[in-house]
Amino acid sequence: MKRRTFLAGTILAGATLMSTLLPAVGGIATASAASLTKVTFIQEWPVADGFWIPWILGKEKGFYAQEGIDLDIVAPPTVADTMKFLGTGRANVAFTTVMDIIFAKEQGAPVEAIGRYGNGNNWGIISQQGKTYTVADLKGKSVGIYNDAWTKAQLALMLKSAGLTLNDVQMVTAADDTVPLLLQKRVDVITGITNAEGTEMTTTGKQKPEFLPAIAHGVPNTPIFMLAVNQDWLKANPELAKAFMRATVKSMAYAVNHPDEGVQAFATAYSKAYDPVYIKQQWADTVPLLKPADSKSLAQEAATWQSLLTAIKAEGIVKDPLPADQYFTNQYLP
Repeated sequence: MKRRTFLAGTILAGATLMSTLLPAVGGIATASAASLTKVTFIQEWPVADGFWIPWILGKEKGFYAQEGIDLDIVAPPTVADTMKFLGTGRANVAFTTVMDIIFAKEQGAPVEAIGRYGNGNNWGIISQQGKTYTVADLKGKSVGIYNDAWTKAQLALMLKSAGLTLNDVQMVTAADDTVPLLLQKRVDVITGITNAEGTEMTTTGKQKPEFLPAIAHGVPNTPIFMLAVNQDWLKANPELAKAFMRATVKSMAYAVNHPDEGVQAFATAYSKAYDPVYIKQQWADTVPLLKPADSKSLAQEAATWQSLLTAIKAEGIVKDPLPADQYFTNQYLP
Protein backbone atom coordinates (compact mmCIF):
# COMPACT_ATOMS: atom_id res chain seq x y z
CA MET A 1 0.00 0.00 0.00
CA LYS A 2 1.65 3.21 -1.10
CA ARG A 3 1.34 5.82 1.58
CA ARG A 4 0.74 9.54 1.66
CA THR A 5 3.22 12.14 2.87
CA PHE A 6 2.64 15.58 4.31
CA LEU A 7 3.42 18.18 1.68
CA ALA A 8 6.06 20.75 2.45
CA GLY A 9 6.33 22.23 -1.03
CA THR A 10 4.24 24.70 -2.96
CA ILE A 11 0.54 23.99 -2.67
CA LEU A 12 -0.96 26.43 -5.16
CA ALA A 13 1.79 27.81 -7.35
CA GLY A 14 3.91 26.34 -10.08
CA ALA A 15 1.47 23.85 -11.58
CA THR A 16 -1.03 23.90 -14.41
CA LEU A 17 -4.49 23.33 -13.00
CA MET A 18 -6.79 20.92 -14.77
CA SER A 19 -10.12 22.26 -15.95
CA THR A 20 -11.94 19.27 -14.51
CA LEU A 21 -11.39 16.95 -11.58
CA LEU A 22 -10.32 13.37 -12.06
CA PRO A 23 -13.18 11.03 -11.06
CA ALA A 24 -12.38 8.64 -8.25
CA VAL A 25 -11.44 5.14 -9.39
CA GLY A 26 -14.54 3.00 -9.71
CA GLY A 27 -16.75 5.75 -8.24
CA ILE A 28 -20.38 5.12 -7.45
CA ALA A 29 -22.38 5.82 -10.60
CA THR A 30 -25.73 7.17 -9.41
CA ALA A 31 -28.04 9.47 -11.33
CA SER A 32 -28.19 12.98 -9.88
CA ALA A 33 -31.73 13.98 -8.98
CA ALA A 34 -32.75 17.43 -10.20
CA SER A 35 -33.59 18.48 -6.65
CA LEU A 36 -30.10 17.74 -5.32
CA THR A 37 -27.23 20.22 -5.16
CA LYS A 38 -23.85 18.90 -6.24
CA VAL A 39 -21.04 19.10 -3.69
CA THR A 40 -17.59 18.20 -5.01
CA PHE A 41 -15.61 16.38 -2.34
CA ILE A 42 -11.95 15.87 -3.25
CA GLN A 43 -9.83 13.31 -1.43
CA GLU A 44 -6.31 13.33 -0.04
CA TRP A 45 -4.85 10.57 -2.23
CA PRO A 46 -5.07 9.57 -5.92
CA VAL A 47 -6.03 5.98 -5.09
CA ALA A 48 -9.00 5.03 -2.93
CA ASP A 49 -8.27 3.90 0.62
CA GLY A 50 -10.26 2.79 3.65
CA PHE A 51 -10.31 6.26 5.19
CA TRP A 52 -13.06 7.14 2.70
CA ILE A 53 -15.48 4.48 3.91
CA PRO A 54 -17.79 6.82 5.91
CA TRP A 55 -18.79 9.00 2.95
CA ILE A 56 -18.81 6.08 0.50
CA LEU A 57 -21.25 4.24 2.75
CA GLY A 58 -23.17 7.43 3.57
CA LYS A 59 -23.69 8.12 -0.11
CA GLU A 60 -24.84 4.55 -0.70
CA LYS A 61 -27.28 4.74 2.24
CA GLY A 62 -28.70 8.02 0.96
CA PHE A 63 -27.62 10.15 3.94
CA TYR A 64 -26.28 12.93 1.70
CA ALA A 65 -29.29 12.80 -0.63
CA GLN A 66 -31.54 13.18 2.42
CA GLU A 67 -29.78 16.48 3.07
CA GLY A 68 -30.30 17.61 -0.52
CA ILE A 69 -26.74 16.81 -1.59
CA ASP A 70 -25.47 15.01 -4.68
CA LEU A 71 -22.06 14.08 -3.28
CA ASP A 72 -19.36 13.79 -5.92
CA ILE A 73 -16.43 11.88 -4.37
CA VAL A 74 -13.36 12.51 -6.50
CA ALA A 75 -9.68 11.63 -6.33
CA PRO A 76 -6.95 14.15 -7.22
CA PRO A 77 -4.53 13.46 -10.08
CA THR A 78 -1.66 13.64 -7.56
CA VAL A 79 -1.36 14.08 -3.81
CA ALA A 80 -0.28 17.68 -4.41
CA ASP A 81 -3.52 18.58 -6.18
CA THR A 82 -6.03 18.30 -3.33
CA MET A 83 -5.44 21.77 -1.96
CA LYS A 84 -4.93 23.28 -5.40
CA PHE A 85 -8.44 22.30 -6.36
CA LEU A 86 -9.91 23.33 -3.01
CA GLY A 87 -8.10 26.65 -2.90
CA THR A 88 -9.13 27.59 -6.44
CA GLY A 89 -12.76 26.52 -5.97
CA ARG A 90 -12.63 23.51 -8.27
CA ALA A 91 -13.70 21.50 -5.23
CA ASN A 92 -16.02 22.62 -2.43
CA VAL A 93 -14.84 20.31 0.34
CA ALA A 94 -11.69 18.25 0.88
CA PHE A 95 -10.47 15.34 2.95
CA THR A 96 -6.92 16.45 3.63
CA THR A 97 -4.19 16.74 6.23
CA VAL A 98 -3.73 19.33 8.93
CA MET A 99 -0.36 20.31 7.49
CA ASP A 100 -1.77 20.82 4.00
CA ILE A 101 -4.26 23.29 5.46
CA ILE A 102 -1.48 25.17 7.25
CA PHE A 103 0.73 25.34 4.15
CA ALA A 104 -2.20 26.46 1.99
CA LYS A 105 -3.14 29.20 4.46
CA GLU A 106 0.47 30.36 4.51
CA GLN A 107 0.14 30.97 0.77
CA GLY A 108 -3.13 32.85 1.16
CA ALA A 109 -5.49 30.13 -0.02
CA PRO A 110 -9.12 30.56 1.15
CA VAL A 111 -9.37 27.24 2.98
CA GLU A 112 -10.53 26.31 6.47
CA ALA A 113 -10.98 23.14 8.51
CA ILE A 114 -14.61 22.43 9.45
CA GLY A 115 -14.13 19.09 11.20
CA ARG A 116 -11.43 16.70 12.28
CA TYR A 117 -11.11 13.05 11.29
CA GLY A 118 -9.82 11.07 14.24
CA ASN A 119 -9.30 11.93 17.87
CA GLY A 120 -5.54 12.42 17.93
CA ASN A 121 -2.13 11.97 16.37
CA ASN A 122 -1.48 8.27 15.79
CA TRP A 123 1.94 8.78 14.18
CA GLY A 124 5.06 7.22 15.66
CA ILE A 125 7.92 4.80 15.32
CA ILE A 126 7.09 1.30 14.08
CA SER A 127 9.33 -1.73 14.49
CA GLN A 128 9.03 -5.42 13.84
CA GLN A 129 7.14 -7.63 16.25
CA GLY A 130 9.14 -8.35 19.37
CA LYS A 131 11.70 -5.61 18.73
CA THR A 132 10.82 -2.76 21.07
CA TYR A 133 12.72 0.51 21.30
CA THR A 134 12.77 3.54 23.55
CA VAL A 135 13.54 6.92 22.04
CA ALA A 136 17.02 6.78 23.55
CA ASP A 137 17.55 3.39 21.87
CA LEU A 138 17.22 5.05 18.47
CA LYS A 139 20.69 6.61 18.71
CA GLY A 140 22.76 5.21 15.87
CA LYS A 141 19.81 3.30 14.40
CA SER A 142 18.50 3.52 10.83
CA VAL A 143 15.03 5.05 10.46
CA GLY A 144 12.86 4.72 7.36
CA ILE A 145 11.15 8.07 6.72
CA TYR A 146 9.22 10.02 4.11
CA ASN A 147 10.94 13.05 2.64
CA ASP A 148 8.60 15.70 4.00
CA ALA A 149 9.00 18.47 6.52
CA TRP A 150 6.43 17.32 9.08
CA THR A 151 7.78 13.77 9.32
CA LYS A 152 11.21 15.17 10.09
CA ALA A 153 9.73 17.67 12.53
CA GLN A 154 7.85 15.00 14.46
CA LEU A 155 10.93 12.79 14.52
CA ALA A 156 13.05 15.73 15.69
CA LEU A 157 10.61 16.44 18.53
CA MET A 158 10.63 12.80 19.60
CA LEU A 159 14.41 12.64 19.58
CA LYS A 160 14.64 15.90 21.52
CA SER A 161 12.71 14.25 24.36
CA ALA A 162 15.71 11.95 24.86
CA GLY A 163 18.36 14.60 24.25
CA LEU A 164 18.99 13.46 20.67
CA THR A 165 18.84 15.18 17.28
CA LEU A 166 18.27 14.02 13.71
CA ASN A 167 22.03 13.76 13.37
CA ASP A 168 21.98 10.93 15.92
CA VAL A 169 20.04 8.62 13.60
CA GLN A 170 20.53 7.43 10.05
CA MET A 171 17.52 8.50 8.01
CA VAL A 172 16.66 6.36 4.99
CA THR A 173 14.11 7.97 2.68
CA ALA A 174 11.34 5.91 1.10
CA ALA A 175 9.83 7.08 -2.18
CA ASP A 176 6.26 6.20 -1.22
CA ASP A 177 6.20 3.42 1.38
CA THR A 178 8.43 2.84 4.40
CA VAL A 179 7.10 -0.64 5.20
CA PRO A 180 9.17 -2.58 2.64
CA LEU A 181 12.31 -1.06 4.12
CA LEU A 182 11.44 -2.59 7.48
CA LEU A 183 10.20 -5.94 6.16
CA GLN A 184 13.38 -6.33 4.10
CA LYS A 185 15.44 -5.42 7.19
CA ARG A 186 17.04 -2.48 5.42
CA VAL A 187 16.24 -0.26 8.43
CA ASP A 188 15.79 -0.82 12.16
CA VAL A 189 12.53 1.15 12.45
CA ILE A 190 10.20 3.23 10.29
CA THR A 191 7.93 6.23 10.77
CA GLY A 192 4.22 5.92 10.09
CA ILE A 193 0.68 5.77 11.44
CA THR A 194 -1.15 2.88 13.05
CA ASN A 195 -3.88 2.62 10.41
CA ALA A 196 -1.61 2.78 7.34
CA GLU A 197 1.95 1.54 7.87
CA GLY A 198 0.81 -0.33 10.98
CA THR A 199 -1.97 -1.95 8.97
CA GLU A 200 0.43 -2.92 6.22
CA MET A 201 2.77 -4.55 8.72
CA THR A 202 -0.16 -6.70 9.82
CA THR A 203 -1.49 -7.60 6.37
CA THR A 204 1.70 -7.76 4.30
CA GLY A 205 4.21 -8.50 7.04
CA LYS A 206 1.93 -11.00 8.84
CA GLN A 207 2.95 -9.66 12.24
CA LYS A 208 1.81 -7.36 15.01
CA PRO A 209 4.14 -4.36 14.82
CA GLU A 210 5.58 -2.61 17.84
CA PHE A 211 4.55 1.05 18.10
CA LEU A 212 6.29 3.93 19.90
CA PRO A 213 3.73 6.79 19.94
CA ALA A 214 4.99 10.26 19.14
CA ILE A 215 2.51 11.94 21.47
CA ALA A 216 4.17 10.24 24.44
CA HIS A 217 7.45 11.88 23.50
CA GLY A 218 6.95 15.59 22.90
CA VAL A 219 4.80 15.65 19.74
CA PRO A 220 1.46 17.55 19.77
CA ASN A 221 -1.65 15.37 19.82
CA THR A 222 -3.19 17.00 16.75
CA PRO A 223 -5.33 14.81 14.46
CA ILE A 224 -3.56 14.22 11.17
CA PHE A 225 -6.59 14.32 8.89
CA MET A 226 -9.21 17.03 8.50
CA LEU A 227 -12.32 17.96 6.57
CA ALA A 228 -11.65 21.33 4.94
CA VAL A 229 -13.72 23.72 2.86
CA ASN A 230 -13.23 26.51 0.37
CA GLN A 231 -14.09 29.67 2.32
CA ASP A 232 -15.64 31.47 -0.66
CA TRP A 233 -17.98 28.54 -1.23
CA LEU A 234 -18.66 28.38 2.49
CA LYS A 235 -19.64 32.05 2.64
CA ALA A 236 -22.05 31.58 -0.26
CA ASN A 237 -23.46 28.23 0.96
CA PRO A 238 -23.56 28.15 4.78
CA GLU A 239 -26.69 25.97 4.99
CA LEU A 240 -25.32 23.54 2.42
CA ALA A 241 -22.11 23.26 4.46
CA LYS A 242 -24.18 22.47 7.56
CA ALA A 243 -26.11 19.87 5.58
CA PHE A 244 -22.84 18.30 4.41
CA MET A 245 -21.59 18.04 7.99
CA ARG A 246 -24.89 16.60 9.25
CA ALA A 247 -24.70 13.88 6.61
CA THR A 248 -21.01 13.28 7.28
CA VAL A 249 -21.46 12.89 11.05
CA LYS A 250 -24.34 10.47 10.40
CA SER A 251 -22.24 8.58 7.85
CA MET A 252 -19.25 8.28 10.17
CA ALA A 253 -21.40 7.01 13.04
CA TYR A 254 -23.09 4.45 10.80
CA ALA A 255 -19.79 3.26 9.29
CA VAL A 256 -18.20 2.87 12.73
CA ASN A 257 -21.18 0.84 13.97
CA HIS A 258 -21.47 -1.27 10.79
CA PRO A 259 -17.85 -1.99 9.78
CA ASP A 260 -18.61 -4.97 7.52
CA GLU A 261 -21.19 -2.95 5.63
CA GLY A 262 -18.64 -0.18 5.20
CA VAL A 263 -16.03 -2.52 3.77
CA GLN A 264 -18.60 -3.97 1.38
CA ALA A 265 -19.60 -0.49 0.19
CA PHE A 266 -15.94 0.24 -0.50
CA ALA A 267 -15.60 -3.02 -2.43
CA THR A 268 -18.61 -2.14 -4.55
CA ALA A 269 -17.39 1.37 -5.31
CA TYR A 270 -13.71 0.66 -5.88
CA SER A 271 -13.45 -2.95 -6.99
CA LYS A 272 -10.58 -2.22 -9.39
CA ALA A 273 -8.40 -0.75 -6.63
CA TYR A 274 -9.57 -3.10 -3.92
CA ASP A 275 -7.26 -5.11 -1.67
CA PRO A 276 -9.85 -6.81 0.55
CA VAL A 277 -7.44 -7.94 3.24
CA TYR A 278 -5.81 -4.54 3.56
CA ILE A 279 -9.02 -2.47 3.45
CA LYS A 280 -10.80 -4.65 6.00
CA GLN A 281 -7.85 -4.39 8.39
CA GLN A 282 -7.35 -0.67 7.72
CA TRP A 283 -10.95 0.09 8.58
CA ALA A 284 -10.71 -2.09 11.70
CA ASP A 285 -7.63 -0.06 12.70
CA THR A 286 -9.36 3.24 11.92
CA VAL A 287 -12.66 2.68 13.75
CA PRO A 288 -11.19 3.08 17.28
CA LEU A 289 -9.69 6.43 16.22
CA LEU A 290 -13.13 7.75 15.23
CA LYS A 291 -15.23 6.62 18.18
CA PRO A 292 -17.69 7.75 19.37
CA ALA A 293 -18.12 9.30 15.89
CA ASP A 294 -20.55 12.00 16.94
CA SER A 295 -20.60 15.74 16.38
CA LYS A 296 -18.43 16.38 19.42
CA SER A 297 -15.75 13.99 18.18
CA LEU A 298 -15.36 16.09 15.02
CA ALA A 299 -15.03 19.37 16.95
CA GLN A 300 -11.65 21.10 16.94
CA GLU A 301 -9.88 22.95 19.73
CA ALA A 302 -7.81 26.11 19.50
CA ALA A 303 -5.34 24.80 22.09
CA THR A 304 -4.63 21.69 20.02
CA TRP A 305 -4.06 23.74 16.89
CA GLN A 306 -1.85 26.15 18.82
CA SER A 307 0.37 23.37 20.15
CA LEU A 308 0.99 22.21 16.58
CA LEU A 309 1.61 25.72 15.26
CA THR A 310 4.06 26.44 18.07
CA ALA A 311 5.94 23.20 17.37
CA ILE A 312 6.26 23.70 13.61
CA LYS A 313 7.29 27.32 14.04
CA ALA A 314 10.05 26.21 16.42
CA GLU A 315 11.23 23.72 13.80
CA GLY A 316 11.21 26.39 11.08
CA ILE A 317 8.50 24.69 9.00
CA VAL A 318 6.24 27.75 9.08
CA LYS A 319 7.83 31.13 9.73
CA ASP A 320 4.84 33.19 10.77
CA PRO A 321 1.73 31.11 11.54
CA LEU A 322 -1.66 32.76 11.89
CA PRO A 323 -3.64 32.74 15.16
CA ALA A 324 -5.01 29.24 15.76
CA ASP A 325 -8.65 30.21 15.34
CA GLN A 326 -8.03 31.34 11.75
CA TYR A 327 -7.42 27.76 10.62
CA PHE A 328 -10.71 26.20 11.69
CA THR A 329 -14.34 26.65 12.64
CA ASN A 330 -16.81 24.44 14.49
CA GLN A 331 -19.93 26.42 13.61
CA TYR A 332 -21.00 24.08 10.81
CA LEU A 333 -21.10 20.97 12.97
CA PRO A 334 -24.60 19.70 13.80
